[in-house]
Amino acid sequence: MNTDFIEALSEIEREKGISKELLIDAIEAAMISSYKRNFNTAQNVRVDINRHTGLIKVYARKTVTEEVLDPRLEISVHASREINPNYQLDDIVEIEVTPRDFGRIAAQTAKQVVTQRIREAERGLIYNAFIDKEEDIVTGILQRQDQRNIYVDLGKVEAVLPLTELMPTDKFKQGDRIKAYITKVENTTKGPQIILSRTHPGLLKRLFELEVPEIFDGVVEIRSVAREAGFRSKIAVHSRNNEVDPVGSCVGPKGLRVQTIVGELRGEKIDIVRWMESVEEYVANALSPSKVLEVQIHENEKMARVIVPDYQLSLAIGIKGQNARLAAKLTGWKIDIKSETQAEQEFGRVKTYAEEMHQDSVSID
Repeated sequence: MNTDFIEALSEIEREKGISKELLIDAIEAAMISSYKRNFNTAQNVRVDINRHTGLIKVYARKTVTEEVLDPRLEISVHASREINPNYQLDDIVEIEVTPRDFGRIAAQTAKQVVTQRIREAERGLIYNAFIDKEEDIVTGILQRQDQRNIYVDLGKVEAVLPLTELMPTDKFKQGDRIKAYITKVENTTKGPQIILSRTHPGLLKRLFELEVPEIFDGVVEIRSVAREAGFRSKIAVHSRNNEVDPVGSCVGPKGLRVQTIVGELRGEKIDIVRWMESVEEYVANALSPSKVLEVQIHENEKMARVIVPDYQLSLAIGIKGQNARLAAKLTGWKIDIKSETQAEQEFGRVKTYAEEMHQDSVSID
């Protein structure tokens, strides 16, 4: 090795951000193993690389003892003082044992170490770049697919999109651009592993943040998201500014903003509802597009009993209970839906039922 080698390490430090000193330390440690392996020795040795010239020397390290039991590891007091009269018992004596042809082995070892460290550094940079994007949206190109996963090229790394995380309406082929949500970033022995999803509620939330300036600026806040990917979703929004309509902001002029998101989600229906501090009002809004007559809150059971017009019952419940199920997920309350007729049969009159509701309900102001 020579000064060119040292200059090359300095260039790597500038371009890759890998400390030259750390590289040299790693090379020295690797060369110790190479020396012992290639020269079949069990000596305790130290490798020194001159930081300016690149000159490499190997030193055998021996302990000064009164009686030498293993000459590979020990040296007598008399022999040590022939080297330096100041040596005492238990001191460490270093004797140069650099082999004549060690340069070739050293160069090969150095190349392997530097290549490995560059690879590790690049993996670290990729990991650091994507760990900050966890729970965010990325766009990539579909590279290949097997029986379990789709592999998406994100530029510097290949991400994994499990087939179980695809929406039922998703149809992709090789070369297609895919927008997905990063659910997990792991630093493995093979490098960063990035897991994607197209079904996660976070995807819907991030899409609204991208499309609605009022959400991005923090004027409108997304309070809750409930999603059955590929079919229907509900999102509850709240405005910090009384002059800004949160629902209208998300819908956009002529519905342009929400339609852009619907298109990205392959036609998934999206209900945008106004979040309310009052649980009764919030539950009623969450059952949109159904009209709600009354809401009764049972705090102990965290259950809301809802009365809807007879002709609205099926709409309130939804196909296979989907609307009621999403409303429950959105609000965090169990929802029991009854028609006006059912309420009259169970409680005599709707008015009486409404009065009971008024007595039992608790408004959160």
